Amino acid sequence: MSEFIHLTTPLTDEDVKRLRIGDRVLISGVLYSARDAAHRRLVELLKEGKPLPFDVRGHVIYYMGPSPAPPGRPIGAAGPTTSYRMDPYTPELIAHGLKGMIGKGARSDAVKEAMKKYGAVYFAAIGGAGALMSLSIISAEVIAYPELGPEAVRRLEVKEMPVVVATDAYGGDLYEEGVKRYALPSI
Repeated sequence: MSEFIHLTTPLTDEDVKRLRIGDRVLISGVLYSARDAAHRRLVELLKEGKPLPFDVRGHVIYYMGPSPAPPGRPIGAAGPTTSYRMDPYTPELIAHGLKGMIGKGARSDAVKEAMKKYGAVYFAAIGGAGALMSLSIISAEVIAYPELGPEAVRRLEVKEMPVVVATDAYGGDLYEEGVKRYALPSI
């Protein structure tokens, strides 16, 4: 079993360049959560030349909408959501300095091209294990769009959140490679 790579946000170009698909990573530092409704608003702000509610440069967005926090915890279950819903907005955010995303599922060709062009990475988190993922979250604070409820933008402080590099800045795609490697033979 391979060792984990420890990363602390914000990510640098060097952090992103050393990662390859399949690398197991523990992320610490600040992440931001946002889903499709928030992404649409963020890109609208960029197109209008207005500032974002947080500086995306070097940061990682976690695609999730948490359940309510139980007593004594900063957040409820915090599992990843399907990433393709953010694909129409992601290339613009990457062009403005976003270095990483966390979610589940494959990404579009446009997102993968932006990742190669600007140097970004996509991490896969454990789907169906939101309670486990929430254990890595030390604090959570809504910083934008509270009217979106669970889909509001949150500033998350995390410690050793476990993820796997699913798409790297070189065009490697774990979803494509996994299918090639483990596909059943045709009958």
